[in-house]
Amino acid sequence: MKSQKDTAAGQDADATAVAILGWLAGEPELLSRFLALTGVSPAEVRSAVNDPGFLAGLLDFLMSHEPTLIAFSEATGIAPEAVVNAHSILSGPFGGGDV
Repeated sequence: MKSQKDTAAGQDADATAVAILGWLAGEPELLSRFLALTGVSPAEVRSAVNDPGFLAGLLDFLMSHEPTLIAFSEATGIAPEAVVNAHSILSGPFGGGDV
C-alpha cells in the first residue's frame, strides 16, 4: 500500500512532467522533436498526458540533453534536481521511460 508520502511524491512528479509539457508548448521546435520521438500526434497529447509512460518520456527527453534541462529550469524555476527526482519516481526502478 502506498503511503501519503509516496502519493504526494508521485503527484509532484506528475506535476513536474506536466510543467515540462507546458514549457515545451512554448518551444515549438523542441515540442516537435519530442512528439516525433514518442510517435504521439498533437491531437493525442491531451489523452497521452494521463499515461505514466508518456509523463516519464517527458522527463527522459528533458534529461537527455543538459542544455535543454537548464533552459527549462531557468524558465520555470523548477530545479534540475526536481526533474531528476521526478524521473526517478515515474521511471521506476528499471528506468522504463518511453522515449
